[in-house]
Amino acid sequence: MNESPDSHHVIEPGGKPDITLPIVVYALLLAGIVTGGLTMLVGVVIAYVYRGQGPHWFDEHYRYQIRTFWLAVLYFAISGLLMLVLIGFVTWLVVIVWLVFRCVKGIKHLQEHRAPDNVDAWLI
Repeated sequence: MNESPDSHHVIEPGGKPDITLPIVVYALLLAGIVTGGLTMLVGVVIAYVYRGQGPHWFDEHYRYQIRTFWLAVLYFAISGLLMLVLIGFVTWLVVIVWLVFRCVKGIKHLQEHRAPDNVDAWLI
């Protein structure tokens, strides 16, 4: 039960980081569209737990995922309120497209082994 801090390796034997876990987090964020956000919550917990345990560009992906989650919560809440005036259905679809685009962009940068652009951006 005595695990060293280095017991959670993110570097594969070949020297390249294992990008599986960040891809799983992106997949969980995308699955949140269908599950009503439940898997998004699981994904953001994983991102919080594994943040700081890899190269800098890995941490930037976790920060991007965490920020995507919180912005999605905000945008979906605003869309829910706007449903009272019937434009919320349109904004809800816009938020879904935004979420898909942001996750695909993150996965693309992850496969290129680099940090996502504009981590602090409110839109894309």
